[in-house]
Amino acid sequence: MAVAKPKVAVYWAAACGGCEIAFVNIHEKLLDFDANFELAFCPCLMDAKRADVEAMPDASLAVTLFDGAIRTGENEEMAHLLRRKSQVLIACGACACGGGVPALANLKPVEDLFALYDSPSADASARVLPQTRTVVGGIELELPALCRRIRPLSEIVDVDYFLPGCPPESEQIANVIQLLIDQAPLPPKGSTVGAGRSSVCTQCARKPTGATVAAVARPRDARPDSRCLLEQGLLCMGPATRDGCGAGCPSVGIPCTGCYGPSEGVADQGARMAGAVGALFEIASLQDLSHDDLHRAVKERIASLPDWAGTFYKFSLASSLLGRLGGKR
Repeated sequence: MAVAKPKVAVYWAAACGGCEIAFVNIHEKLLDFDANFELAFCPCLMDAKRADVEAMPDASLAVTLFDGAIRTGENEEMAHLLRRKSQVLIACGACACGGGVPALANLKPVEDLFALYDSPSADASARVLPQTRTVVGGIELELPALCRRIRPLSEIVDVDYFLPGCPPESEQIANVIQLLIDQAPLPPKGSTVGAGRSSVCTQCARKPTGATVAAVARPRDARPDSRCLLEQGLLCMGPATRDGCGAGCPSVGIPCTGCYGPSEGVADQGARMAGAVGALFEIASLQDLSHDDLHRAVKERIASLPDWAGTFYKFSLASSLLGRLGGKR
């Protein structure tokens, strides 16, 4: 009799689906995965329903890769359900680990987000916003309630491991799967897997020289050479971002956007980056200015930073110190 293979689930909450694509992109490693595991639940790739998971005994899933932030009541319910059914729960991708791009919506009240839509209902003239329950033709239709604040998975349930990236590099996903196949000793609970411990700068061939800049450059206007992108005025998040991606973006002249989250030991990715940018600006020309002129010059330089929240906290706002200061469900 064939021995039953350990069951694995892959679930997609508030996210774009890129993590599922990265999972499929492990290529021939999928054969190793299939030989060792049964994909028991993955709504993106197979016809599996929530009821199927509910019917499973608790802890019957060996591993769940949970990608996406918690945006709706359904996301939250599925997080609790999969936590109960899983022996190991991995927050997979930037959205599950730190809130990701969706969490930038936390900068506005939910009502303001709805106001952005010109026609949130099929009948544009009625301006009827989506409701959690609507009766149509005698049938009650239900939509998940929108949470007041987008949260990372770890704010909802206990998470065993964190696999960062937007999406995680397929090679890193394959490495984690190989760990599970080999039944190798896993790192301590709460560890980040499939990534390094230092910053992207350690993997980048563009080494800083200590040069300073007078202003921030916009990527669309820049023609970067082989020097450190920060020293060319480009806001590269490398100093504040965990390594493990191979510094792929900076290597081709594209500033790091921070998708692997804060480096090991960094409590707030945005604050770490603000410090790096502060040290980057040339200040010799400001030393002889009057108090008022200095204040004005500093404000001008700060104003030159395009969308500081969307740059410094693009992937980690919900899990940052700033993101924890306020906000209700």
